[in-house]
Amino acid sequence: MGEEDYYLELCERPVQFEKANPVNCVFFDEANKQVFAVRSGGATGVVVKGPDDRNPISFRMDDKGEVKCIKFSLENKILAVQRTSKTVDFCNFIPDNSQLEYTQECKTKNANILGFCWTSSTEIVFITDQGIEFYQVLPEKRSLKLLKSHNLNVNWYMYCPESAVILLSTTVLENVLQPFHFRAGTMSKLPKFEIELPAAPKSTKPSLSERDIAMATVYGQLYVLFLRHHSRTSNSTGAEVVLYHLPREGACKKMHILKLNRTGKFALNVVDNLVVVHHQDTETSVIFDIKLRGEFDGSVTFHHPVLPARSIQPYQIPIAGPAAVTSQSPVPCKLYSSSWIVFQPDIIISASQGYLWNLQVKLEPIVNLLPDKGRLMDFLLQRKECKMVILTVCSQMLSESDRASLPVIATVFDKLNHEYKKYLDAEQSYAMAVEAGQSRSSPLLKRPVRTQAVLDQSDVYTHVLSAFVQKKHYLHELVIKTLVQHNLFYMLHQFLQYHVLSDSKPLACLLLSLESFYPPAHQLSLDMLKRLSTANDEIVEVLLSKHQVLAALRFIRGIGGHDNISARKFLDAAKQTEDNMLFYTIFRFFEQRNQRLRGSPNFTPGEHCEEHVAFFKQIFGDQALMRPTTF
Repeated sequence: MGEEDYYLELCERPVQFEKANPVNCVFFDEANKQVFAVRSGGATGVVVKGPDDRNPISFRMDDKGEVKCIKFSLENKILAVQRTSKTVDFCNFIPDNSQLEYTQECKTKNANILGFCWTSSTEIVFITDQGIEFYQVLPEKRSLKLLKSHNLNVNWYMYCPESAVILLSTTVLENVLQPFHFRAGTMSKLPKFEIELPAAPKSTKPSLSERDIAMATVYGQLYVLFLRHHSRTSNSTGAEVVLYHLPREGACKKMHILKLNRTGKFALNVVDNLVVVHHQDTETSVIFDIKLRGEFDGSVTFHHPVLPARSIQPYQIPIAGPAAVTSQSPVPCKLYSSSWIVFQPDIIISASQGYLWNLQVKLEPIVNLLPDKGRLMDFLLQRKECKMVILTVCSQMLSESDRASLPVIATVFDKLNHEYKKYLDAEQSYAMAVEAGQSRSSPLLKRPVRTQAVLDQSDVYTHVLSAFVQKKHYLHELVIKTLVQHNLFYMLHQFLQYHVLSDSKPLACLLLSLESFYPPAHQLSLDMLKRLSTANDEIVEVLLSKHQVLAALRFIRGIGGHDNISARKFLDAAKQTEDNMLFYTIFRFFEQRNQRLRGSPNFTPGEHCEEHVAFFKQIFGDQALMRPTTF
């Protein structure tokens, strides 16, 4: 399989840490995305590394027993360590504060601490098997203050740091989930909801496993993702992922079902608002996009994978060590290993190999894997780094080798235009609100963010259309002829007036040729030639061809070129009009020019105007000829 077929990859620069072994325990903190390598209970060192940390944090702590959980508060100010099922120990990492440990015991009697979560730099939640306890940490006093607590039986918990929501599993079947939201010292209880378990044989008791639940933000909304393994007794063709939307206000609602059409061991990630489902048995992954159109049955939308299943792109582990050793070839990484642990939204950890990767989506291969250009564009417009890929698709659609049909091209550009207009409308609304002074009264008013999906005219011109414009002006010609064929003359007028169609001599000539269909095209052409300012000769020729001899003469006088023009050309045009008075006016103009330039009204032999002098005498008589002025 070529590299162009893989649409998922592991990041180039993973976080490296000491491999897990009997002496070294590895922990991961989902809030700070940090890996803790704890050697000998911390006595021989703790090393903390995160994706954005250039300098890892290293320290030692007394070995007071097996570490069950270890996490820094946000901003790495306070370290919390759980060693027993009753207490959590704290240590300040704030300059000028005592680094002596202090301890907090859970308040509920006979309760066991399942774990803890930091919700800010000084606020922490203990989750016990009998409820939840929300504390404020006072580092200068080396103590904790209970802010709020709630009692209920808890089987397991899950935390989504991006939305500061903790999910508690309750009841015997473990499938009633109670969410809590945390913000600035407050704990809010959200409506509980039930996860529908699949049918199971009477001999087995169904229950909801923590392994089958994930929480992630998709398109700015919080979802609970449930991996439903259908039992063999059901008629289903495979497992599915059910997405429950968890709003800040109101009840949780089942919204989407992702059809996997296979069974086995699965793991979930969310990357760039795409739900990625890894399948260990086949060592492949599929992606789902809930923004793409699915099959709606009146309550939920069913989705199928956007693309065929593919493996993550093969990854080479570089050899660490001296230069002589690094010349060895890199070692291929075992993908979809049973030692892999997946965390939300996009993290994959191999504790046995000592690596933390961010999963990434590659957009370029998807262009060839999704033949439906309309659906491809819907997909690409939702991706973070989409701009250059979209422009490449547009360029390919217009190229001779991969040219798409006109309806397909129109569909794609309509979608791009829709995104652009949406952004411009939002910008306009924001500007009007600011002008009206609403920004001061409404702090929620924010300037619209210009994503890469917003492509303006300069982007499309530079990367797509300029190649064609340099060769020929057929694109403008196509637009103009299409508008004329459909009698959209008002739109043509606007396109020219607002310079949607840029001025050029070939375009002006095209407009002239359309005069029989649309008489104002003649004036539009002249206006364009005048704007070009390098097309004076063309303007004169156009006016003379239309027998507008006086207009041509006025134009040439207006730009100061009347002393150098050919008298014969203008006299020819005047004679063809069969308007004797017009001929008289033009003839008299050139007599006066001759007098001014040469001191005589007569034409020189080199001007070849003998025929026109004879015609003038014939119509108006010899006496009408201008006499030389004598002083």
